[in-house]
Amino acid sequence: MLFALTAALYASVGFGGGSTYIALLSLADFNYRVLPIIALLCNIIVVIGGTWRFQKRKLIDWRRIAPIFLLSVPAAWVGGRLLIDKESFLILLSLSLAIAGLLLLAEPTFRREVLASKAHWTQGSWFAPVLGAGIGFLSGVVGIGGGIFLAPILLLTNWADSRKIAATASVFILVNSISGLAGQSMKVDWETAADILIGSWPLFIAVLLGGQIGSFMASKTLPEIWIKRLTAMLILYVAARIIWQQFI
Repeated sequence: MLFALTAALYASVGFGGGSTYIALLSLADFNYRVLPIIALLCNIIVVIGGTWRFQKRKLIDWRRIAPIFLLSVPAAWVGGRLLIDKESFLILLSLSLAIAGLLLLAEPTFRREVLASKAHWTQGSWFAPVLGAGIGFLSGVVGIGGGIFLAPILLLTNWADSRKIAATASVFILVNSISGLAGQSMKVDWETAADILIGSWPLFIAVLLGGQIGSFMASKTLPEIWIKRLTAMLILYVAARIIWQQFI
């Protein structure tokens, strides 16, 4: 039920929900090797609908967003392929969740600053590839799509209006989730992973249904800002819990 709700809420604003899936799976004490694979599969299921919706509305500027993907896709594969021990994974996961939660909380402030300023940051030809590479690598390692990092940065730099940024984030999540999944799948024991994935089939059905609902219907239960605040609090709670249990 929580996965379906997460998918519906995130899909309504162009995201996949990977950071929240990671948070929920962490609370359920899933195997840390398989945890990113489940989250990435859920991401892909959800953002396919969102990407199709944005493409239909002609909000995706493929030529302009291509440089972001130039290095992000291979970086996500390298990150997913990277073999790290459980302690290092938990450190990166907790830090990533903390950053994601803080970005969600700060996004309304970013939005106000952008609307109040007519200035655009000067962006060199290196900006998009470097940004994509950094977010792609981190996303591949911890098993999220990276849109939750990308969108606030693009908003802060006046890269485009909020609708086009949401569309770009949706495509970014899709391609990097696929790439990260390819890397993650190369380092797991598939005999063990297969049992866990088969047992997780209700989660995939849940996000499929929730994502479809979110793709065609905007959430009417809570304003977008409250959705993001509640999600941020959950993510920050999980990050703090991981740090407390593992390192304190």
